[in-house]
Amino acid sequence: MHSSSSGSLAFGGISERLAAGRTQRYQPAGAATSRTAALLADLDTIGSTAESSSSSSSRYQQHKNLLNDSTYKSSYLFDPYYSYGAASAASSRRAGAAAAALSSSSAAYQRQQLHAYQQQHQHYQQQHQQHLLSKSATSAALFQRSRIPKTLSAFTAKPVIQDDADGHLIYHNGDILHHRYKIMATLGEGTFGRVVKVKDMERDFCMALKIIKNVEKYREAAKLEINALEKIAQKDPHCEHLCVKMVDWFDYHGHMCIVFEMLGLSVFDFLRENNYEPYPLEQVRHMAYQLCYSVKFLHDNRLTHTDLKPENILFVDSEYTTHYNHKIDREVRRVKNTDVRLIDFGSATFDHEHHSTIVSTRHYRAPEVILELGWSQPCDVWSIGCILFELYLGITLFQTHDNREHLAMMERILGQIPYRMARKTKTKYFYHGKLDWDEKSSAGRYVRDHCKPLFRYQMSDTEDHCELFDLIKKMLEYEPSQRVTLGDALRHPFFDKLPPHQRVGEMGNNKQAISSGSSSSRERSHSLSR
Repeated sequence: MHSSSSGSLAFGGISERLAAGRTQRYQPAGAATSRTAALLADLDTIGSTAESSSSSSSRYQQHKNLLNDSTYKSSYLFDPYYSYGAASAASSRRAGAAAAALSSSSAAYQRQQLHAYQQQHQHYQQQHQQHLLSKSATSAALFQRSRIPKTLSAFTAKPVIQDDADGHLIYHNGDILHHRYKIMATLGEGTFGRVVKVKDMERDFCMALKIIKNVEKYREAAKLEINALEKIAQKDPHCEHLCVKMVDWFDYHGHMCIVFEMLGLSVFDFLRENNYEPYPLEQVRHMAYQLCYSVKFLHDNRLTHTDLKPENILFVDSEYTTHYNHKIDREVRRVKNTDVRLIDFGSATFDHEHHSTIVSTRHYRAPEVILELGWSQPCDVWSIGCILFELYLGITLFQTHDNREHLAMMERILGQIPYRMARKTKTKYFYHGKLDWDEKSSAGRYVRDHCKPLFRYQMSDTEDHCELFDLIKKMLEYEPSQRVTLGDALRHPFFDKLPPHQRVGEMGNNKQAISSGSSSSRERSHSLSR
């Protein structure tokens, strides 16, 4: 099918000739010979124009001038719904009358010229008819009545790919990406891009599609995430270690797109929608166990997640029941199934890869990262300690956006930062080995009023609560080398009461782990990066 612009231009050239022919109908019959001569001269002009190398812009200008002409606008030629058959018949009658007036000596030549004119005229009329149909308000109805298969129809247009100012893909519900994934709804948005619910047209199944911004740094991060997820899938093809399953990935006009299994709300979103009502201790125990188990699998394979937070822990199914809580005098939700999956490996880093100076989201950032002392797997353990506190109490442990204030909160809750770390850091937060912090300032008063020693946050002195806080304390050790490993964490007494059906695997029995032969005291296995 010709483009609409070419159709308009072609019709514009022939319209002048049709308008001239309409004028000639009202001339005296005796002028037939002169009209014929004029017609033949016009045909010669058409032929020479077709053979010439004049640009389409001049033809467009002629057509534009014609549309502005009042005589043309008042004629039937300006009506987009005029009868094509009538116009063709009138043209044929004029051509027949001219042919009758030709002398016998030039009849053959003139008939040849008229035949060429008729063919060219019909071709232009067909082009213009297609142009009108494509632009007409009734084109959709005509398309429905057409017998042409929709997949082959000329009305099927390619989607226009556009991004907004931030690099997000502009899309609408019903759009189909990669000829396969139909967008159903938007699930969430982050700095990286957006996550949408899609229907897999091949499998007739709903998935979650992560659409990365069309920005270089996010595109490169997505490629690293895809690499990490592929390595994880090689080591754990059946997702026994609770990492989210990547189903597919593709590049959509500069937007890296990753297809995942469909999951429920994050533990943070559920907490927020439940008015930050804390999770029951039994549910905290099960989620904590799964989190430690999943991240231990990463650490065993020389991979650090670096961005552990409640937003990156998703329920498999976030359906819930409600009950009335008399203490707070309102209804609260309780999730039915506490099975979770770990997501967002966009910042995951293998041991051999470059380690960025700053990692992790602020509230879950380990002290060695803030002090720029270097980091490895223990920074994930610190993040898990902060997460367990938040699930238990419904509040963030370190609610701050400033490094110095963050360190002051740590000292208020966990005690003084070790002298060795204070002397080793090249940051300017310490003076002679002590934190440079004014407790009498407004920020100092805020920290004093809103923070307290860790164990004073316990809601009960029962054994289960004490064991949970003992585990959290071990995860929040300042020195990375003294921080509990996740292997030891899973053997902590806090998990002794976990029901057998909630244990996803035997501790320390990773079937795929291969000893690295190193002298490190941490458990290692064959690297995912190889």
